[in-house]
Amino acid sequence: MTDPLSVSLAAAVREARQDRGMSAGVLAERSGVSRAMIGKIERGEAQPTAVLLSRLATALGLTLSELIARAEGDDRRLARREDQPTWQDPVTGYVRRAVSPPGHGATELVEIDLPPGAKAGFPASSYAFADHQVWVLSGQLRFHEGEVVHELAEGDCLQLGRPVDCAYENPGMRPCRYLVVLTKR
Repeated sequence: MTDPLSVSLAAAVREARQDRGMSAGVLAERSGVSRAMIGKIERGEAQPTAVLLSRLATALGLTLSELIARAEGDDRRLARREDQPTWQDPVTGYVRRAVSPPGHGATELVEIDLPPGAKAGFPASSYAFADHQVWVLSGQLRFHEGEVVHELAEGDCLQLGRPVDCAYENPGMRPCRYLVVLTKR
């Protein structure tokens, strides 16, 4: 791993686990991520996907944005666009930008650019401690909320229901850009 955010994420996962007095085995059990993969992530030998990072963050009692903010080591109240951390999922190619300042506020804004044909799924545990709204800024988004499928177009906003396995899918021929609004319960 050569990009600075990936290296910082590796350290942030390890430090958050150690701060909680959690062994890699306990984190593996709570997150559903193998102990071997956690070791690779913490040593910077593997670049985690969004799904893995989300599972780890949830098991650590953090949102993905909080984990990224820890990696950035930042506590500013103003987040200028050029300073907002971005991260690209190595599998789907989606780009995640933490719009909110990296503090500890109850609400977080996250902008996602999802390439055409890409699909990113997240387990119900990712939605367990925050209310979610998804607002489509451009393109099309097919949101799978358990067995229910929502077809969203530019300007549409969806309030998620109870936590279930979910997936964001771009069925269109151009990128989809959407904002996720997370409010801690």
